[in-house]
Amino acid sequence: MNFIRIPKSWEIPEHQVTAENVYFNRRRFLKILVGAGIGASMIPIAGCQKSASETALEASLNLPKIEKVRDNPAFINANRPVTEEKLAGQYNNFYEFGGTKKIWLNAQKLPTENWKVEVTGLVKNPRIYDLDDLKQKFPLEERIYRFRCVEAWSMVLPWIGFPMKALIEAVEPTSQAKFVRFTSFYDPNITTGPGFHIGSLPWPYTEGLTIEEMANELAFFAVGIYGHNLPKQHGAPVRMVIPWKYGFKGAKSIVKIEFIDTQPATFWNTVVPGEYDFEANVNPNKPHPRWSQATEKFISSGPGLSWERKETLPYNGYGEYVASLYAA
Repeated sequence: MNFIRIPKSWEIPEHQVTAENVYFNRRRFLKILVGAGIGASMIPIAGCQKSASETALEASLNLPKIEKVRDNPAFINANRPVTEEKLAGQYNNFYEFGGTKKIWLNAQKLPTENWKVEVTGLVKNPRIYDLDDLKQKFPLEERIYRFRCVEAWSMVLPWIGFPMKALIEAVEPTSQAKFVRFTSFYDPNITTGPGFHIGSLPWPYTEGLTIEEMANELAFFAVGIYGHNLPKQHGAPVRMVIPWKYGFKGAKSIVKIEFIDTQPATFWNTVVPGEYDFEANVNPNKPHPRWSQATEKFISSGPGLSWERKETLPYNGYGEYVASLYAA
């Protein structure tokens, strides 16, 4: 099979990173713009016309704002600038829609209306949530997390959602529950990218955690990003965010969560077990069989610059929260 590789160039037309002080005050900043009659969308420079692709990308990111979101003071600074939204919105992995990074347009086929998430298995309170249930039952907060891909590139993203441990408390797993399996949306008539042999892989996409990992303070369900609902290319309407693990551990477009007693088979660990282990913690000292993990390309900007080389941090810099989970 063909594997995803890091491209030689990003081929992204916008090269900006939002300054942290601007982003953290975005609500106040937008109010100022509206009050001045400018509005939330900037007026294009005279004489410049947007391409059809740029217009479509902006439409994919122009989603309803999420209200009643609190800032979590523990996660308002990732010690790197927040990646500019258009960059993050068009450089994505979502294998259901193709094997390249340019899946954002294909991903718009994802049907998100009347979404349901079934929580089942070894729990006292199994139930089916719709998206409104998730947003209303669990208080939403914003967390700015570092994101590290196993392909050795990284971003900083401002997620909106709720901690996974809140769901654990709601459904009350039994003492037999040791692992959790997360299943993504799959429909062979929708999720087949052009020229992509999707039928040869173990669909639907599944991922897994130990129940202790899911209960960790960092483990997060995202329903939004950059202040608004989650775009389809980011895994709408709800996805996993596990910041100390490589990005493939973050299953997108979740439809089922199962509490089980044995370690589940997961997508990439099944396809290429020698390259993608079940644990998948960010570890600069454990190279991928085909490339080093000691450094990463942080998607950034500057004069003539689309990325900058950074040292990879153990557990993606979150060791104080999670290292105890893996103590011998």
